[in-house]
Amino acid sequence: MPQEKKQLPKTRLHARNRNRERYDLKALKRENPALEKYIQPNKHGADSIDFANPSAVKLLNKGLLNHYYGIKHWDFPDENLCPPIPGRADYLHYMADLLSENNESQIPKGNNITCLDIGVGANCIYPIIGVVEYDWQFIGTDISPKSIEAALNIVATNPQLQNKITCKLQANSKHIFHSIINPKDKIDLSICNPPFHASIEAAEKGSRRKVKNLSGKKTKNPQLNFAGISKELVCEGGEGQFIQEMIRESKQFASNFYWFSTLVSKQSNLKGIYKLLEHVQAKRVKTIPMGTGNKSSRIVAWTFLSRAEQKAWRATRWELDTDASANTSEIAEK
Repeated sequence: MPQEKKQLPKTRLHARNRNRERYDLKALKRENPALEKYIQPNKHGADSIDFANPSAVKLLNKGLLNHYYGIKHWDFPDENLCPPIPGRADYLHYMADLLSENNESQIPKGNNITCLDIGVGANCIYPIIGVVEYDWQFIGTDISPKSIEAALNIVATNPQLQNKITCKLQANSKHIFHSIINPKDKIDLSICNPPFHASIEAAEKGSRRKVKNLSGKKTKNPQLNFAGISKELVCEGGEGQFIQEMIRESKQFASNFYWFSTLVSKQSNLKGIYKLLEHVQAKRVKTIPMGTGNKSSRIVAWTFLSRAEQKAWRATRWELDTDASANTSEIAEK
């Protein structure tokens, strides 16, 4: 599988990301007045949010979802992961670009496109953004009944999300697609933000480092600035092992999916991922650079369908919008 390298520009966020510019804190404060007490001057004297404070981050996200996405009701237990919205949106925008490659450079939208979110979490953030931006259908899975309950409550309290998002409990934490995907199911893409750490100790160490970077302060027992219960952040073997298990299982559902994908935060995991994808005989593998703030990451996507099979999939499932045009991005292929 030949690889084309593409340097990630310093501009960072995707061209269609609604949060490319600095946050309009005045507008967000109007949407969510409780945010005001967390606004303070940064080291440059400009108003900013205390990103080391989980309560501030959650209120900021509520304001962002209300102001930019029209989501009025977004709540879940404080113990659950509170995600950075711009980075989550970027993942979906790049996957939309990927779908457009076999669709005459147009992003397929609407109910004909189904996305599986592996580990939807209590916040339900990927389905929310995908529904608002592209009108896709979503299936969200999670191993936590409480997370499924919270996600379903978000769907139920926001009319634009109803009949667009289904949530399924994965009862066996060793499985990813089994018991979720039926033999006749057709899923256009899967997305996943896998657990990053291999242990609670590693998660706490990472949190201390993050708080120090954000606030300049050392702390022994920091609050996670994006919260997150242990199952959302930690799994045996960490990110690398989780992704490898996903790849092995994906082979058994080769004809059910157009594209599989996952975030890969640790560059050191790429070698093992590529080797396994070659072993399971993935037909195509794409590596898509991403970056928000000072953090660089990437999406790895793979398919077991040939180009001809992908073309046939598109012809039978997607409706080409002849009036639409997509500003697609270059994507590196491995």
